[in-house]
Amino acid sequence: MQRRVVTAVLAAAALLVTAGCSSGDGGAPDDGKSAFPGLGSSTPAPSSSGSPTEKAPPAKGSVKVVRTVAEGLKTPWGLAPLPEGGLLVSSRDAGTIVRVDEKTGRKTELGEVPGVAPAGEGGLLGIALSPDYASDHMVYAYFTTASDNRIVRMLYDAKKPPGEQLGAPDTVFKGIPKGVIHNGGRIAFGPDKMLYAGAGETGDRGQAQDKKALGGKILRMTPDGDPAPGNPFGDSVVYSYGHRNVQGLAWDDKQRLWASEFGQDTWDELNQIKPGDNYGWPVVEGRGGDAKYHDPVAQWHTDDASPSGIAYAEGSIWMAGLKGERLWRIPLSGTKASAAPESFLKGEYGRLRTVVSAGGDKLWLTTSETDGRGSPAKGDDKILELKVS
Repeated sequence: MQRRVVTAVLAAAALLVTAGCSSGDGGAPDDGKSAFPGLGSSTPAPSSSGSPTEKAPPAKGSVKVVRTVAEGLKTPWGLAPLPEGGLLVSSRDAGTIVRVDEKTGRKTELGEVPGVAPAGEGGLLGIALSPDYASDHMVYAYFTTASDNRIVRMLYDAKKPPGEQLGAPDTVFKGIPKGVIHNGGRIAFGPDKMLYAGAGETGDRGQAQDKKALGGKILRMTPDGDPAPGNPFGDSVVYSYGHRNVQGLAWDDKQRLWASEFGQDTWDELNQIKPGDNYGWPVVEGRGGDAKYHDPVAQWHTDDASPSGIAYAEGSIWMAGLKGERLWRIPLSGTKASAAPESFLKGEYGRLRTVVSAGGDKLWLTTSETDGRGSPAKGDDKILELKVS
């Protein structure tokens, strides 16, 4: 059931291709570089500059809510579709992972992740499946502890009783700075089978420009947590820097990496990520026009977005907005937006946290009304199935 009646539609869309957006989780308390520099010569690295033969999607798209998949989720954050069917969902505050039957909505708790210390914007955040999940059944998780943010992997055994299906966590990477705000948290395996993580600057702005610090970065590592081959700064997991709080990571059909980022008071951003590039924070928020810093592809005022998860489908990036309470579509042509971003579902389901491709023209979308900044209604939080174009 829809939460609110839509009262405005796309009022600012035409302005937003020239504009990037917002504060924390919704408020504070082309140069031809290879996309994957570690790929061997036997596997040609995809071009990151786009091709003039790439066909841009239509300027106008559409979104249809097909159904509500599940209800009654508490502080959902990460979402990982299983190849055998089902959706794994992390709860930020409970520190648990549940499996949702996408056909019936039935929820089964896998277990609680030990060591999670939820506070503010921290807790159990992003989850991802091992690139070898079919053989190793490993689930990766990014979470906040009492001392840091870290990434672990756990064996998922569906044959065990509910609540006991997660094996003991094996720490893959630790020491990512933690804070009450800006913990980042999104993790995803790229087409190169390397693990990428968005690490926030925790409110300590200086970290973002310090290439030796882990905060304010996109990190790239092997599945075992070592610096990935070909990373731009030698024996370091740092892949790009000058970020404030990256919470969305997705690759398009040409294997180019895109990231959404919270701004502070003025501009939220969608960036196309190049290894070793500086994305400007805290010197620049949004477009600065300075060649030292990589400008965003699109930007939004903070009230209109506060972006979290992103996904790629039907030639566009789809970006979930928290404070903006809407889903943004950014049609792409190469590494640029081919038309003005469009917003959908404005105010209908409240805060939107995570969007994931469900294959073809389908997306999974989670709401985030129980995260302390929303206004929960009956059934919150939800997973929605969307059909998009």
